[in-house]
Amino acid sequence: MDTESLRQLFEKIRSGKLSPDEALQRLRHLPFEDLGFAKVDHHRTLRVGMPEVIMGEGKTSLQLAQIFTRLAKKQRGNILATRATRAQFAAVKKKVPRAQFREPARAIVLQRQTKNYGKGRIAVVSAGTSDVPVAEEAAVTAEIMGNNVDRLYDVGVAGIHRLLANRQSLTQARVIVVCAGMEGALPSVVGGLVGVPVIAVPTSIGYGAAFKGLAALLGMMNSCASNVSVVNIDNGFGAGYVASLINRL
Repeated sequence: MDTESLRQLFEKIRSGKLSPDEALQRLRHLPFEDLGFAKVDHHRTLRVGMPEVIMGEGKTSLQLAQIFTRLAKKQRGNILATRATRAQFAAVKKKVPRAQFREPARAIVLQRQTKNYGKGRIAVVSAGTSDVPVAEEAAVTAEIMGNNVDRLYDVGVAGIHRLLANRQSLTQARVIVVCAGMEGALPSVVGGLVGVPVIAVPTSIGYGAAFKGLAALLGMMNSCASNVSVVNIDNGFGAGYVASLINRL
């Protein structure tokens, strides 16, 4: 339930179209609904402006489908499940026919609202094509939260001219998410070109000494660009979410 839904509920009580007992019944699962294996947080939209996001990893197809269905029924806004599989999507699709699977973000989305809440544009940048799945997770998250997103992919430091060719898009962004593996140098380069927040996402792409993203993570945390902040390895969702919050300020 969001703020507008709650306001409409109060209006119906005031006008006599809804009895207090009927209203209590509608609010019975606020703030959460216990499904036995999960407690679905229906209060989150009121608290933070975005419904609970489901992480598909570690859940059975049936579990994800049940949570997704309950959120879709109780919430009016967009619904997002990250790290989802095709099998999980098939289960969701049976219950929520309008749901879509976004590849390569590995995300299941139900997009019912297209209102733009952001005050500017978010640029999502990937160093290489191998980093695109993480970048797409960030981009889809930001879009579902109501932002305009520019995608700048395969513009890593091995061919820095590719990045500089997109200088205008970078300077027009209000927030920039940069996804990179290997040594993780790209966020520092981008940070030195712009005067806006840069959210660095280390990816687990790279050979042995990359240590599945640890080398990129440490490199980004030691960035000499003062406008760079870092999220966890492969955490495109977290980067997209924070970028969206910044873009709403």
